[in-house]
Amino acid sequence: MQSTSRFEATASLKLHALISDLHWRIQMLESDIAEEERSSGNADPDSPTYSMLAQTLRVRRDNLKTSIAMLEARVERTAGLSRAA
Repeated sequence: MQSTSRFEATASLKLHALISDLHWRIQMLESDIAEEERSSGNADPDSPTYSMLAQTLRVRRDNLKTSIAMLEARVERTAGLSRAA
């Protein structure tokens, strides 16, 4: 069994910290979306009168979710390669 290098461990910790930060940002965006929907009185994204700000925040949130999925896949690949080595 090969030990994990200091670089690999640091990179893994940084990825986990980044993923955690992105999850926190998603929570903040969810809160902002809910607040904007409440203040505009429209929570239906399919409505033509839906808030443009809420729509933009939803897109940002969805992009962050995609980024998290990609980063988590990278962590899994890295962990798999470490176990295989």
